[in-house]
Amino acid sequence: MSRLGEFMRRLRGQPRKQKASAVPTVRYATSPLLASRTPPWRVKFLIGCIGLGFVVLIGRAAWVQIIDNDFYLQQGANRYERRIELQANRGRILDRNGELLASSVPSPSLWAIPKDMQASTADVQSLVRLLGMPRADLEKRLASNPNFVWLRRKVDDSVAQAVAALKIKGVYELREWKRQYPEGESAAHIVGFTNIEDQGQEGIELAYEKQLAGRNGSRHVIKDRLGRAVEAVGDVVPAEDGDAIRLSIDAKIQFYAYQRIRDAVEQHKAKAGSVVVLDAVTGEVLALANVPSYTPDNRSNLTGAQLRNRALTDTFEPGSTMKPLIAALALETHRVRPDTVISTAPGRLTIDGSTISDSHPHGDLTVEEVIQKSSNVGTAKMALQMQPREMWEIFTAVGLGRKPQLGFPGAVTGRLRPYKSWRRIEQVTMSYGYGLSASLFQLAQAYTVFASDGELIPITLIKRDAGEVARQTAAADQPRPVLAFKAAFRPEAASSRPEAPQNAEPVPVRGTPVISPATARAVRHMLNMVTGPGGTAPKAQTMGYSVGGKTGTAHKQEGKGYAGNKYRAWFVGIAPISKPRIVVAVMVDEPSNGVYFGGEVAAPVFSQVVQQTLNRLGVLPDIEVRSQISATAPAEVESF
Repeated sequence: MSRLGEFMRRLRGQPRKQKASAVPTVRYATSPLLASRTPPWRVKFLIGCIGLGFVVLIGRAAWVQIIDNDFYLQQGANRYERRIELQANRGRILDRNGELLASSVPSPSLWAIPKDMQASTADVQSLVRLLGMPRADLEKRLASNPNFVWLRRKVDDSVAQAVAALKIKGVYELREWKRQYPEGESAAHIVGFTNIEDQGQEGIELAYEKQLAGRNGSRHVIKDRLGRAVEAVGDVVPAEDGDAIRLSIDAKIQFYAYQRIRDAVEQHKAKAGSVVVLDAVTGEVLALANVPSYTPDNRSNLTGAQLRNRALTDTFEPGSTMKPLIAALALETHRVRPDTVISTAPGRLTIDGSTISDSHPHGDLTVEEVIQKSSNVGTAKMALQMQPREMWEIFTAVGLGRKPQLGFPGAVTGRLRPYKSWRRIEQVTMSYGYGLSASLFQLAQAYTVFASDGELIPITLIKRDAGEVARQTAAADQPRPVLAFKAAFRPEAASSRPEAPQNAEPVPVRGTPVISPATARAVRHMLNMVTGPGGTAPKAQTMGYSVGGKTGTAHKQEGKGYAGNKYRAWFVGIAPISKPRIVVAVMVDEPSNGVYFGGEVAAPVFSQVVQQTLNRLGVLPDIEVRSQISATAPAEVESF
């Protein structure tokens, strides 16, 4: 009935009866909360905040996508675009005749993506063997970076081919430049070497790094997900190869000098040895060799003793090689003549409580004989006639106490104290080479004063341009400095030697005047007497060529004193004496096979190097070729 009644009520349009409710009816239109009025500023603030938020979002979008989009564009490009560096070829190093001393050749380098590697145990063992490293080292290297590691750089082609044959997934090959040194250990101390990144570390490689390195280029490519270049984009920046450097060194003279000093070190059971060969006309270094040496291509067991360029870095007291400079100063200031007699009896001289002595008494000696027989007493008596300033000045003028201007790493200054602090005994000992120090290279350059008629020749390791030298020689003479000792005694001696003819070969280089040509010629004659009968170095004689030089022998310094059984032996000489072309300096460190005098140890090396060098330079013999009978005669015992 109820459903029927309800249906009927709907048909009649009568309203449905409402059930009684326990919740009171609320009229929301009349609610006190809605009846309260909302402040207008609140509505405006909310609308403003929403609008400001849209403005910020629009501005940020414009900034990122339109104004400052470089970073995001680059990040996008990094996902598909790569910059490939085009490595420049390092410049070659050549000798004076164009022979290679250092060059770069393509060499494979092996690298890997560790996360992609898949290899069997046998393949890993083969890889370890080919790379020449312990398996633990390989595993450590692979664990260092999942995306890229070097396995071995600049390996031999045979190694790269064997690794490629393993077909290990994730292992790849890249071509780089590898430095090669054809002359090996003979020229190692001149040429130097580069590191794995092809950057110069020693020698010419370091000194001329900027010129040799060149500049790397680049190109941009699009790569696929496997890293393969599929398209080039943008401009290619080509690599600029390094410049070639042509040295003054003659590779054949260098090799021969190295062989001779190596043989002498072995023969005399010495610790080390060095040879310097200078062109006395052009000032070019023709050879600079040291023993022990090393192979630049293989430096796995390189030691500091092998690495040292001893001719430039090691200094020592030059001993009797200073005596010709004292004689030259005495001649230049008119204190003596070559035939002036000096009494050296009884072979000893006491000064301020200290006694100097000769190897044995000589009696009366001329100035020439003082140099020939290397008398300490005779040299000391000449030095005592001079002011300390004069001796200091001529030592400085020939380059002692100054760093050689070679532009070469490692060249040292040596030691020459200011003359104001010298005591009388120190002035005397410095006259025969004690109390100061110099390198073998400094001694060689100092003797260019005697070889070039009184001028100190500037030395270079870079081949001189003959045309440029000729233009400089033909130019008008500039005012030249006059040494104080010359101004005081002989100001006219400051004039330079006459210019050589412009068409002469080789073109002579102008140097700094130190002594007069007459004095230089007089000292050359004394040096020639040293190598003759009655001199300290008859073994320096050379078949077909007149030679001259000075021996030196000295105890080695140890702490504050001198070692009683350790010596250095050296010889510095000129050839030919009639028309000097080369200066050769030889040093042997700690000969220990029974003989240690410079005339016995270093002079024979000088003779051999001079013979080969003058033949190589095409210098004609200046004396009759005959058996050197005098060379077999006993040498005068040197005072040191």
